[in-house]
Amino acid sequence: MQRLTNRQIILGITGGIAAYKSAELTRLLKGAGADVRVVMTPAATEFITPLTLQALSGHAVHQHLLDPEAEAGMGHIELAKWADLILIAPASADFIARLADGQGNDLLSTLCLATEAPICLAPAMNQAMWRNRHTQDNIARLHAGEISIFGPGSGEQACGDTGPGRMLEPTELAQLTAAQFDTGLLSGKTVFITAGPTREALDPVRYISNHSSGKMGYALAQAAVDAGARVKLISGPVNLPAPPRMERVQVQSAQDMLAAAMDGIDSCDIFIAAAAVADYRPTAVSEHKLKKGAEEIMELRLVKNPDIVASVAALPRKPFTVGFAAETRDLLSYARSKLERKNLDLIVANDVSQPGIGFNSDENAVTLVSRDAALVLPQTSKRQLASQLIRQIAELYNRAP
Repeated sequence: MQRLTNRQIILGITGGIAAYKSAELTRLLKGAGADVRVVMTPAATEFITPLTLQALSGHAVHQHLLDPEAEAGMGHIELAKWADLILIAPASADFIARLADGQGNDLLSTLCLATEAPICLAPAMNQAMWRNRHTQDNIARLHAGEISIFGPGSGEQACGDTGPGRMLEPTELAQLTAAQFDTGLLSGKTVFITAGPTREALDPVRYISNHSSGKMGYALAQAAVDAGARVKLISGPVNLPAPPRMERVQVQSAQDMLAAAMDGIDSCDIFIAAAAVADYRPTAVSEHKLKKGAEEIMELRLVKNPDIVASVAALPRKPFTVGFAAETRDLLSYARSKLERKNLDLIVANDVSQPGIGFNSDENAVTLVSRDAALVLPQTSKRQLASQLIRQIAELYNRAP
């Protein structure tokens, strides 16, 4: 259940008597640390009130596809991008049929079409409806489309029948949801990740730094943990909480970050340099605060900082080494040059001149550049992008000599 900490979950509720269990499911997901947004179909509101789910989730319940107030803030596309996972519990036979046909005639089905996040269904219906050939065909189509099916369970039903079709209990659904964040792609591997900016001191109160928020590196660290890796996150100064289930080493300067990266590097299988490291530092740091003088111009002497990712890649037994290239022009040519020059295995290149992505944003779009290929990953949330990146890195690592 710890895997649900800070996860962003959409809980979809469709029309069925099992909707009463969704209140307890919401409470369990929230209690495990997830941020839960509830989406209800019109039929679901006949079985349980939106006010109940609003009180339990702490957020207004989303109900309407064409809601002017929602579109002014978090519209249905933004909600689809927000989610790390969509869980539909209960999933009625009607909703399953519409989803299998690719329909988008209400908010919940539209979210399922628009999201890149995993989708999980917890079917709930009469045993005869569950056994019906059309329902089974729809379930098979959804399963083939990589939608996870949780259950159903078997037993006494509200209508008096006995058989398969009961929605699984909330505790089991919460556990199955948490398990979706453990892919096993990097099981047993050790991954070092650098994140955030570095600060190069001028005096006790001033420093040279950059706009990096650390969000991409922290998202990668979480995705690596979810893939089964042992993660050491080497973080510059950021305003982000310490992620669970990993070691975080906090540093200030580029020299500090290099020392932390080299500490235990022999055990590292994959090194991901997502930090925005300052290229230069002052040649001298004043012991006391520098005072403003009468001069109009103040000159600083700078010296080049160590290149952390190149230092790791130059080791006799280097780990699989991934660098980042934040550029404002000629993205691919600069990325390929950096890949060759620093002896890297992969470059994650992004154009930080594009509005709405990169530094301080919750979204990004990147191009993965390897020795023989370039793969574009389109704009999405950094959390979802991190999962895609870890999947690609794991595949390349497992193919490497």
